[in-house]
Amino acid sequence: MAAAPADPDVRVPGQLGRIPIRDLRPRQSENLWAANAYVGEVVPFEATVFREGHDALFAELVLTDPSGAVTRHPMHEVAKGTDRHRAEVRLDSMGAWRWRVRAARDDWATWLHTAEIKVAADQDVDIVFAAGVQVLQRGSGKVLADAARALADPGLTPAARLKVAHDPRLAKAIAAHPLLSLVTESAPLTLRVERARAAVGSWYEFFPRSEGAKKAKDGSWTSGTFRTAAKRLPAVAAMGFDVVYLPPIHPIGVAFRKGPNNTTDAGPHDPGSPWAIGGPLGDGTNGGHDAIHPDLGTLADFRWFVAEAEKLGLEIALDLALQCSPDHPWVTEHPEWFTHRPDGSIAYAENPPKKYQDIYPLDFDTDPEGLSAEVLRIVEHWIAQGVNIFRVDNPHTKPLWFWEWLLGRIAATHPDVVFLAEAFTRPAMLHSLAEAGFQQSYTYFTWRNTKPELEEFLTGLATQSADYLHPNLFVNTPDILTEYLQFGGPPAYKIRAAIAATASPSWGVYSGYELFEDVARPGSEENIDNEKYEYKPRDWARAATTGRTLAPYLTLLNQIRREHPSLQQLRNLRVHWSDDDAVLVYSKFLDGAFTPKGRPDGIIVVANVDPHSVRETSVHLDLRQLGLDPGVTFDVREILTGQRWTWSDSNFVRLDAFTEPVHILNVEYGAAVRKP
Repeated sequence: MAAAPADPDVRVPGQLGRIPIRDLRPRQSENLWAANAYVGEVVPFEATVFREGHDALFAELVLTDPSGAVTRHPMHEVAKGTDRHRAEVRLDSMGAWRWRVRAARDDWATWLHTAEIKVAADQDVDIVFAAGVQVLQRGSGKVLADAARALADPGLTPAARLKVAHDPRLAKAIAAHPLLSLVTESAPLTLRVERARAAVGSWYEFFPRSEGAKKAKDGSWTSGTFRTAAKRLPAVAAMGFDVVYLPPIHPIGVAFRKGPNNTTDAGPHDPGSPWAIGGPLGDGTNGGHDAIHPDLGTLADFRWFVAEAEKLGLEIALDLALQCSPDHPWVTEHPEWFTHRPDGSIAYAENPPKKYQDIYPLDFDTDPEGLSAEVLRIVEHWIAQGVNIFRVDNPHTKPLWFWEWLLGRIAATHPDVVFLAEAFTRPAMLHSLAEAGFQQSYTYFTWRNTKPELEEFLTGLATQSADYLHPNLFVNTPDILTEYLQFGGPPAYKIRAAIAATASPSWGVYSGYELFEDVARPGSEENIDNEKYEYKPRDWARAATTGRTLAPYLTLLNQIRREHPSLQQLRNLRVHWSDDDAVLVYSKFLDGAFTPKGRPDGIIVVANVDPHSVRETSVHLDLRQLGLDPGVTFDVREILTGQRWTWSDSNFVRLDAFTEPVHILNVEYGAAVRKP
C-alpha cells in the first residue's frame, strides 16, 4: 500500500539548531539568487539570535572571501531587547563571498551578570564564585588561571573577588577566546560582490549624431560622427562624470520612420529614432544590432572613440535595445522571432495609446534558444569592442528567465560587465530584474518630488531593497521631462541634481539638463523637438559665456561625491526632520573605520523641494545617525558656498529657492565637537 502523503501542517523536526538564528541579511526574499554588493561597500550583516530563558548570547559573523580566507567579526545587538545582531564589514574584492552566523551561549557573560546580582544581594556567594571558577577553568592561559585562583580565594572579600572578574585584562583574554556552549551555526549564504562601477558612478547621456551635426540651407543635415562627438568628451570629464551613455548607434530603419516629435510623416532629412534598430548600411545591404550606423563612422572609429574616452577616465555605456525596425535583417532571416497578427503581418510595438510603428518587438517564446544565442553573440561582440557597460532598454518587456540566463552567462565570463535596467515598470518586475542579475536600475525617482514622497522613496532604497537593487537616479531622460522641471525653472534643476547626486551612489543626467531645457511637447512629459527624432546640436560655448548653464553646479556635485566616501554608500541614508512640509532632511555617515583617511565622514543634506519659494524652518537631527552624542554642538561647512555654522540637535535654516535651494553640509568632527 502506498504511504499516505505527508501532512503539510506537521512541522519537520530539526529545522532549528539549539540556538535559533533567523532572518539573515543580506539575502533576497526567496533566496533564489545571491544578494549582491560592490567593492568598497560597507555591508551590514544581520541575524536575529535568541533562545529561551535569560542567558547572555554570543554571535559572530564568519566570512569567507573569494580567495578562501576566513575572518570572524563580532556581532552586536542593534538595540537592547531586539535580539537583532549586526556586524558591518567593508568588502574589498570581487567574487563570491560566503558567510554564516555562529551563535552560542556566552557562559562567562551569563555568569558575570548572575554574579553581579547575587553578590550584591549576598545570595549563594560561595556557590556563585565556584561556578565562575568552573567557567574559567575551561579556558587556558595565565590571565584566566590567575583569575580562577582569585575567585576561589576565601581570603578575599566578595567585592574584591568580583573586581577580579571585571579586570580589563581578563575581559580582553576572554574576548579573544570566548567561553561558549551550545554552539550553533546558520546555513551558509552567498553574497556576490561586483566592481565598484556596478553601483557607484556619475552618468552623462548624449547622442553622438548631434555633436558636430550641421544643417545646410536646403534643410539637409550632416550628421555628427564619433570623431566629432569625441570633442565633447573632455567637457563631460571636466564636469566629473565617469560614464558616457550612448543611445543605440546602429543603422536606423527607413520603413515607418518617425519624424519630428514622434510624427508619422518623416521627411527625407529626418534621421529617425535610434531605437528603431536595423537599416541601410550604405552598400545596398541592411545591418542590425552588431552594425554601426554609417553616418557615425566605422567600427574602427567606434573603438577609437572608446579609447579616447578611456584616456579621460570615462567608460562608454552602450544601449542594448532588443527590438527591430521593419528593415532589420532578422525580419526576413528569422520571422519566427516576432509576433504575427492574424493577417500574417508582424505586430509593431504599442503601449496604448502610444504606437511605435517603426519598431517590432521580439517574441522569446517561439525560438527561445535561437534568439537567446543571438543576443548573447551581440553582447559578446560589443564587449570585444571595449564596452563593459550596457544600458538595457525596456527590459521589463522581455521574459525574466531570459535575463537570468543572459546575465548569468555574461557574469561567468566577463565579471566586469555592468547592466543597467531601464525598468520603469511595476515594482514586482523592477525588483525581480535586479534580483535576477541587473547591477543597476532606473527607479521612480523622477516622479518623487514632494517631501513625503522623497522620504519614503529614499528610505526604501537604503533599507528595503539595498541587498539586491542598486539605483541610478537619473534626473531626466529623452522621454522624461516632468512637470516639476517644466515649471520649476533653474531652482528645480538644482534641487533634483543635488538630491540625486547625494542620495545615491549612482546618478545621471541627459544632455541638455545643464541648459535648463524645460519646454515639453504639449500634453506630454517629453522635450519638444525631441532629440530622439532629430539632430539637436547645442551651443555649449555660448551657454558658458552667458552663464546660462548648470555645468559648474554639476561639476561641484561630482567633486563632492568624489571627496566624501559616505556619498559612495547607499545603505547609510537616514531621514531626519524639519518643521516645514517642503524641507527635506537626510544624512549620510561613514565611520572612520571604513574611510581611506581613518576619519569619520558625515554629510547633511537640507533641501527646499518647493522651487518657487523661500523657506525658513527648524531642522531636527538624530545625532546618533551621524556618530555623535545627543546634545553636542559641532561645526558644519556648507560645501556649496563655503559658509560655516555651529549646529546641534535643532537648527534654524533659511533656503531661498532662487539662490541656493539646497544645503550640503560637511560635519567637522574632532575638536569642533563640543559637549553640552
